[in-house]
This record gives sequence, structure tokens and C-alpha cells, in this order.
Amino acid sequence: MSDTTPSVPSYFERPIPVDVFVVPQTRRRYWLHIVLLVLTIFTTLVVGARLQQNFLENRPAFSLPEDASWAAMFPIGWIAEHPARILMGVPFAATLMLILVAHEMGHYLYCVRYGVEATLPYFIPAPTLIGTLGAFIRIRSPIRSREALFDIGIAGPIAGFVVAVVVLFGSLLISPATATVSRADDIVFGYPLIFHVAHYILTLGSPDRVPLDAIHMHPVAIAAWVGMFATALNLLPGGQLDGGHIVYSLSPRIHKYISWLTIGILIPLAVRLWVGWLLWAGLLALTGLRHPQVPKSPGLSRGRKWLALVALLLLILTFIPIPFDGSLADILR
Repeated sequence: MSDTTPSVPSYFERPIPVDVFVVPQTRRRYWLHIVLLVLTIFTTLVVGARLQQNFLENRPAFSLPEDASWAAMFPIGWIAEHPARILMGVPFAATLMLILVAHEMGHYLYCVRYGVEATLPYFIPAPTLIGTLGAFIRIRSPIRSREALFDIGIAGPIAGFVVAVVVLFGSLLISPATATVSRADDIVFGYPLIFHVAHYILTLGSPDRVPLDAIHMHPVAIAAWVGMFATALNLLPGGQLDGGHIVYSLSPRIHKYISWLTIGILIPLAVRLWVGWLLWAGLLALTGLRHPQVPKSPGLSRGRKWLALVALLLLILTFIPIPFDGSLADILR
């Protein structure tokens, strides 16, 4: 006797769990993004005006007038005396803002591509040596795959680097050689490997080739330097930095160990080379070891794993062991 009970397809036998993310609609505060953008443009213009003045007077970029305090590097009073001076800062400010926008929009556009809720960039104005503390976006919804995390994490550094390297080659062409001797109290900055590569390519076969240290850097070249330094900081392989996102997408299991290894490398660098690395080691130790959960599967494609090596190459090209010649106390005196 045969069983006449109709068969039930296997996909009806038990429910298949599906993760459903409900992203609450947030009210965008466009006014805040605009205000911060305008203020950052202003602060970078002020710093850029000082850099341009030093360039025209054949002085080192971060040279200060004699008997001047560090506050003179943000010469708001000097600008107030003749407001038109602020226009001197356009080359530096426009270049730096272009690099920052490229980096942050790289992240933002890939968030849009993967349906991840994210804010527009927040720019941070500050009366620092470069007129800003950078920019960031906030991600407000879960990232649904390791591939999405990888793409969002790496898009910013690549976009910023591409703009910065184009600017670098162009700015070195308008940066003349100089015989100016720096004073002992001038702030001297180190160069990443990409600067040496660009200088070598541009002067290859030239009979008038001079060392990179003998180049009088145009303010646009200073903006390229800032862009390279920011790229290196973001690509540090730890925590929730862009480099940390890349490591986590490659292997969530080893993310914490790589973060600790990065801290372990930064501390000796702080002791021997530049004390500022201690700040970054501390930030990673306090907030950077945790990472939002991302589904463990599927993993990354072979192409993305090769692209991770490109990110490592960018870190090597842009990392500056001694960004400033001198201790942080000397720089901020």
C-alpha cells in the first residue's frame, strides 16, 4: 500500500533565518556640515596665508618671526590688519580641502553603493599648524558583509592618495631650489617615501638635480604632504581606522592581535623618533581594539586580497617615521 500523502517541498519544512536591518530615518543636519565646512575653509586659508608669505620670503614653510610664539602660525591678527591677505591662502586651502573631500567622499560613495546609512563629511576646523584636524563620516547602520567593509574602508585612502600624488608631482615642479638656512627653532618636517620617489622621477637625468631637502616647498606641496600624512595615519592597521577595517575584513579573528602589534610598534617609535606616535598608540589602546561585528561569511574575493597589498604599499609610501624634527613640546611651545 502506497503512501498517498502529498510531499512537502523541503524549503517549507523549517524557516530559514534572515537578518533584517531596519535603519531608522535620521534627520540630516545639513546646516552643521555647511558651518563646519565654511569654518574649516577659513582656518586653512589663515594658515595657508602664512605659508604663502613664508614661501614668497624664501623662508621655511613653518618658520615663525623672531620672538614669536607658536600662536603666530595661526596669524588671525595679521589677517585682520589687511583682510585681503587671506586670499594668499587659497592655493594651500583649496588643495588640502580637495584631498580631504576626496578621501571622505570615497568612504561615503561606497556607503551609498552598499546601502549603508552614513552622514556627509564632518570637517574639523582648528587653529593648528595645518588649520584643521581632518574630517570624518559617521556610519549609522550595520555593514552587511566583509566585502562591503573592505570596499568602504579602502576607498577613502585610495581616493585621497590619488589626488595627493597628482598634486605632489605638480607642486614639486613649482617648488624651486633654495639656499635658505633654517634657524634652530624652525619646525622642519620629514618626507615620506612617495616624496623621494616623485622627486627622483622628476629630476631623473637632470644636471641641476638637488637633494629633496634643498627644495623650497610651495604651499601646495605642503598640502600634498598633509594628505600623505593623513593617508598613513588612516591606514595604520588597527582598531576602527581605515587600516583596521581592512584587517578585520581580511580576518576578524586576527584583528585584535594586529591592533596590539601596531600599538607595540608605535610606542618604541614614540620613544626613539617622534613622541606624537604615543598619542596614536593611546587612542588605539583606549578605543580602537573593539570593532563592530560584520558577518564572517562570505570572505573576500582574491582580487580584494590583492588590493589589500596595495593598501600596504600605500602605507609604506606615505608613512613618516619622524613627521616633525623635534619633540611635541618643541612644536607646541
